[in-house]
Amino acid sequence: MATIYDVAAYIAESVGEMSAMKLQKLMFYSQAWNLVWEEEPLFSDDFEAWANGPVLPALYDRHRGMFKVEKSLFRDGSSSNLSTAQKENIDKVLGFYGEKTAQWLSNLTHQEDPWLNARGESPVGAYSNATIPQSAIHEYYSSI
Repeated sequence: MATIYDVAAYIAESVGEMSAMKLQKLMFYSQAWNLVWEEEPLFSDDFEAWANGPVLPALYDRHRGMFKVEKSLFRDGSSSNLSTAQKENIDKVLGFYGEKTAQWLSNLTHQEDPWLNARGESPVGAYSNATIPQSAIHEYYSSI
């Protein structure tokens, strides 16, 4: 199975420099749609329902304090570890979501059940590290 760094490297190769928040959201939608189309995850790491939307904590640790990220940050990741189908799925995600702003993507996640349900009764803007289950992601995006 690919790692989050393999997927991040591929996205960064495809999109170029972007904000860290945008990368997090593109990672989320890549995972979501791969779960739907292939019925398996791209990577094993789970997202958490943070205040600004879904976040991969290990990826956040890598880009902590940075506004912009680029491929060189993921030298330990390799897009060659992704299958052709995985790359095609990520490309479809980038084709739809890639031109959107980080804030637009964050706002979208705030309207969708996986993030909302994981946060439960947490107030808007409040800290949360609740896990967003992959099963909830698959179920929600399979239904739309």
